[in-house]
Amino acid sequence: MTDKPVLNQINLVVTDMAATVEFYRRLGLSIPETDPGWESHHRTAEMPGDIDLDFDSADFARKWDEGWSEGDRMGVLGFRVPSRDAVDDIYCDLTEAGYNGEQRPYDTFWGARYAIVQDPDGNPVGIMSPVDPSRRRMPTAP
Repeated sequence: MTDKPVLNQINLVVTDMAATVEFYRRLGLSIPETDPGWESHHRTAEMPGDIDLDFDSADFARKWDEGWSEGDRMGVLGFRVPSRDAVDDIYCDLTEAGYNGEQRPYDTFWGARYAIVQDPDGNPVGIMSPVDPSRRRMPTAP
């Protein structure tokens, strides 16, 4: 893995998950079925290479982004970094340089270290460490 952040994830926050899944399946993407308790909150398209394309409800986005507010954007550009410490270091560097920190670094329920900083136009940019399976825990449904 490179020491530089690598774009590997796009989270689209959607208003109608069923309509979104129908559209992207019609477009030709494969979106597997999921646990019925989560089908209206989080879906993942199967993509080639090392890109994750996730669809999340606004209710679920609030679980992983304390700065989320509806209606002002489409989601988050996610960058993978090499370590948990790198998440904290990059977040600190960017916020000390004056960029708005939207989600302070924290240990996520999916096992990664994660933070969000806004770019100069207010677009959210996620910074995520590799997932450590030993740190995973099941979140409550939105």
